[in-house]
Amino acid sequence: MSLSSAISIAQQAFSNTAQQTAIVSKNIANAGNADYSRRLALLGSTGNGAQVVSIYRAQNEALLKQSIASIGEASGQARLRDGLELLKSALGGNNYETAPSKLLSEFRTSLQTLASTPGNKTIAASAVTSAQDLANSLNKTSRSVQDLREDADKEIALEVDKLNSLLADFEKANSAVKEATAQGEDASDALDQRDKILKQVSEIIGISTVTRGNNDTVIFTTDGTVLFENSARKVTFAPTTAYDAATVGNKIFVDGVPIAPGNGADTTAKGKLASLVQLRDDIAPKFQSQLDEIARGLIELFKEGDPGAATPIPYKPGLFTTDPALAAMPSTGTVVPGLASKITVNALAKANPLLLRDGGFNGVVSNPGGAGNPSPGYTGLVDGFINKMGENMSFDPSTGLDGTSSLLNFATGSVGWLEQTRKIASTADDNKKAMLSRTQEALSKQTGVSIDEELSLLLDLEQSYKASAKLVSTVDAMMAALMEAVR
Repeated sequence: MSLSSAISIAQQAFSNTAQQTAIVSKNIANAGNADYSRRLALLGSTGNGAQVVSIYRAQNEALLKQSIASIGEASGQARLRDGLELLKSALGGNNYETAPSKLLSEFRTSLQTLASTPGNKTIAASAVTSAQDLANSLNKTSRSVQDLREDADKEIALEVDKLNSLLADFEKANSAVKEATAQGEDASDALDQRDKILKQVSEIIGISTVTRGNNDTVIFTTDGTVLFENSARKVTFAPTTAYDAATVGNKIFVDGVPIAPGNGADTTAKGKLASLVQLRDDIAPKFQSQLDEIARGLIELFKEGDPGAATPIPYKPGLFTTDPALAAMPSTGTVVPGLASKITVNALAKANPLLLRDGGFNGVVSNPGGAGNPSPGYTGLVDGFINKMGENMSFDPSTGLDGTSSLLNFATGSVGWLEQTRKIASTADDNKKAMLSRTQEALSKQTGVSIDEELSLLLDLEQSYKASAKLVSTVDAMMAALMEAVR
């Protein structure tokens, strides 16, 4: 080997070591970055010895796709669980202290107290107050349900804007990857950026990907709609400014195709958008319909009239009515959208609580003494109310609860439905988070940075540098000896 060849080899070794050290340093600096894939400088043989021929980026396509899918599933489930937790908090939290079922039970107890002392106006006033508390609970809970729907609609608008922005960023990153790949350059940084964006997109909407020539990636929604191919498809949504029980929210469209909502407590939703639509258009409206049926049941149960009269008097609202007043009594077993938000206690009962004992809200007095001389010991009407609260009546089966049930059981069943749905959603959330954690851990083992491995490689590079330095020192000594011999 000539001295010039030895020097050339040493120079190449220094260059290799510098490049390898730079790669190791970059790996160590990104050890805590979940969106970074480990790099490795690959060496190849040349006339001047080994040299860095390419930069290898650690990757596992199958695990990456599984991780993206798991992110979507976990994100969708978490958003559904959060919505159900908000509904639970609207009913008073863990013990459902302000739920209509609890206040209905308390109202029934107050009626039983009134039945035991029917002549006590103070106790009658207390029963009317209890009835108003029940009506207020239905009003407040109904408003909370519609607030949840309105907030979900606003969040959908924000997530759609974010999604469109991410797709625009993805287009830039994908172009950078294709260009670098086509020119044979290192595309590692662009690939990291593209994978990071894919993960962020999957939190919003469930996706799958296909990679084509030059590392070009196409994105599909889990429904099969193209989300990105060469350019981003437009995701559109028209927000609704205000919600009530009759409001129907607008759909989300990807390139003109509507996004399907999630289904079930262990939701099929992948990404936040499908869960938000499910909360807005399925979970919340169903719970609202249950509240509306409780309100209708109260109005029907406490309605006033005289069915035994020769000329029947039309049934009219008694203790419970609505504000504004209904034009007619609600049909039996049929949901009246938004009724829970309007129910209130008849103002006449607040002025004269003993009307609860005697009747007479609409001129039909049940007390045998009549309006002029009511019997203070009369309990027939109150006893009838107490009994009817435990008797079966018809409810709309679209509420998801029994179509035939007592008012007490229906109200209790509504809370049970919400709690069961929440528990299933919470358990599914834990399971999907665990799956995501395991998938990300497996991916990290394949593509992440190990500080121990990098430090070990640094030690090897240090030895390589020392060997190169020794070679240069030896060549220098030989050159010095040769020059001395010439002189």
